[in-house]
Amino acid sequence: MTGRTTPQTGPHGVGIGWRPEIAGFVADLPGLRFVEVVAEAVAPAGPLPDGLAALRGRGVTVVPHGVRLSLGGAEPVDPDRVAHLARVAAAVDAPLVSEHIAFVRAGGLEAGHLLPLPRSREAVAAVVANVRRTQAELPVPLALEPIAALFDWPDDELDEAAFLTEILAATGALLLLDIANVHANARNRGDDPRALLDRLPLDRIAYVHVAGGAEQGGFYHDTHTDPVPAGVLDLVGELCARRRPPALLLERDGHYPPAAELRGELDALAAASGYPVIT
Repeated sequence: MTGRTTPQTGPHGVGIGWRPEIAGFVADLPGLRFVEVVAEAVAPAGPLPDGLAALRGRGVTVVPHGVRLSLGGAEPVDPDRVAHLARVAAAVDAPLVSEHIAFVRAGGLEAGHLLPLPRSREAVAAVVANVRRTQAELPVPLALEPIAALFDWPDDELDEAAFLTEILAATGALLLLDIANVHANARNRGDDPRALLDRLPLDRIAYVHVAGGAEQGGFYHDTHTDPVPAGVLDLVGELCARRRPPALLLERDGHYPPAAELRGELDALAAASGYPVIT
């Protein structure tokens, strides 16, 4: 089975990123139906982390989210990293996996960060080649996430909507739309985020990331450590008015607030999207 297969079931409703630091909080969410886990944090050869295994045991969908494939790199994807992602997908019985349209390494050097691509025809070809290599080894479909970027490359040939649409059309991949990234990029570029939503293939969305950020140095930074701002929740509403995605996931990666505040963010996400509360 190849990564182009359509999943029978996928994430649905409101979910949250599973992290060991908030595993207890996540375990206590009564209406939880899906979580996302950083794929590189899971060792597929051994037992799953206790909290993750317990969620699987009660039927919660787990989606592995990769951060190190470097799908946008000029070099072919590392087969060992692809194999790891595939093994994690099998270990958690995932309906799909996700990764970023970005590069993280070049010439044997690891950046340690997700770096933006020039939106050029050459970059499209590189991403498409690496996505196809990855799909050939995956047991489930692949969803691609565009990243937040503080700058545009001077040799861009395509705008963001055209760049993403060409990649998705050429690969048959799904879209992981990070609505917080849409907000950040629009703020930093002076664009209208609704114009991007109007031109994206919203029918390709597998699920949506929602996260907080902060202004610093004249830029909006997608931090994942701050509360979700009203502007991001407004965009969730704009997206759902156009086409409601199957699932939305709250991302938090540090500076975890008290449980009551996290529950409030999840409730706000449910309210903005029209999905049932999970708290």
